[in-house]
Amino acid sequence: MSTPAPSTALILGANGRLGLAAAQAFAAAGWQVLAQVRREAAPGMPASARVLRTPVTDTAALAAQAAGARVVLHALNPTQYGRWERDALPLLRAGLDLAQALDARLMLPGNVYNYGTALSLSTPEDAPQQPHTVHGRIRVAMEAEIERRCRAGQLRATVLTAGDFFGAGHGTWFDQAILKSMAQGKLVYPGPLDVPHAWAYLPDLARSFVQLAARDDLPAFARYHHAGHTLTGTQLLDGIERAAAQLGLRPAQGFRRGGVPWGLIRVLGLVAPTLRALASMSYLWRLPHGLDDTRLRALPGHLPGTPLDLALEDTLRGLAGSAVRPSPSSCQPAAPAGAATRT
Repeated sequence: MSTPAPSTALILGANGRLGLAAAQAFAAAGWQVLAQVRREAAPGMPASARVLRTPVTDTAALAAQAAGARVVLHALNPTQYGRWERDALPLLRAGLDLAQALDARLMLPGNVYNYGTALSLSTPEDAPQQPHTVHGRIRVAMEAEIERRCRAGQLRATVLTAGDFFGAGHGTWFDQAILKSMAQGKLVYPGPLDVPHAWAYLPDLARSFVQLAARDDLPAFARYHHAGHTLTGTQLLDGIERAAAQLGLRPAQGFRRGGVPWGLIRVLGLVAPTLRALASMSYLWRLPHGLDDTRLRALPGHLPGTPLDLALEDTLRGLAGSAVRPSPSSCQPAAPAGAATRT
C-alpha cells in the first residue's frame, strides 16, 4: 500500500520572521514546504523545503511551480513600515490571486491594529473593528477584500490574529527596542510597565497556522485569535532577566530599565514617514489589551503554548551575539531554575 503524498504549503515571504517559523513548523509536521523568497533562503530554512524565487506578482509562473498546494500563507510585508499605504494591499491582492489560481486556502496573519481603541484585555474575534490609524484602516481593508472574495465564492481563507511577535529573527520590538541596549546592560520598554500587552511567540503562532491548515471543516472565511502571552511590561522584563540569567547573559547587578522617547519620535516623524507611522501606533503600549482565543482552543488537537520562560530563553539564545551579549566581566553565573531576580 503506497504512502499518501504529504500536503503542500506555499509560504509567501518565507525569509521573514513568521515566514521562516512557519516553514519550520509545516516541515516538522510533515508538510511539503514551498518557500517563496525575495533573496537567498535564510539560515534555518528546512532542508526539505523547495525554495522559489519567483516574484509573488508573477501569478502564472508561481502557480505553475506551486501546483497542488493546499494552503498559501501570506507572510509578506512591505519592506519599510512607512510604505504600507503604497504596498500592503497590492501585495495582498497578488497573494489572493495566487491562492485563487491554486484553489488553495489563503492564510493571513492578522494583528490588533484593526480594533483601534476597542481593544480590551480579552478581545473577541467579533469585537468592533474601529481603526483610527492609517495602518489600522489598511488592515481592515485587507481583511475586507479577503472576506468579499470568500463571500463571492472565489476564495477560502483564514485570518489568525496575534499580538507583537517575539522569537527568532530580527525586525521586531524585541531586538530593535527592548533588547537593543542589552549589551550595555539596559532593557528598554516602549510603554508604562503596568499595562498588559499582547505578545505572540513565533513558533507557537506558526504551529497554530499548521493546526488550522490541516482542517477541512472550516468555513469559507474563518477568523481566529492566537492569545499568546498577555504581559505587563514588568512581567516581560522580569522574564527577560530570568532568561538572561539562565543563559549567563544577565549583568551581576541586573539590567537597568529605560523607556522609548516617544516625544522625540513624533517630532522626527514630521519629516520621516517611517517614524511618523511608528508614532501613530504608540497607543498600543498605553492601552491594556489581550486576545480571547476561546474559539481556537475549542478545536480538537489544539496545542498548548510554550511557557514564557522557555520562550524567552529561546528568543535570547537566537539573538545572542554581539548585539545582545554583555561583556564577560558583567555577567553572573546562570541562576537556578525558578530563582528570584531583581525587579
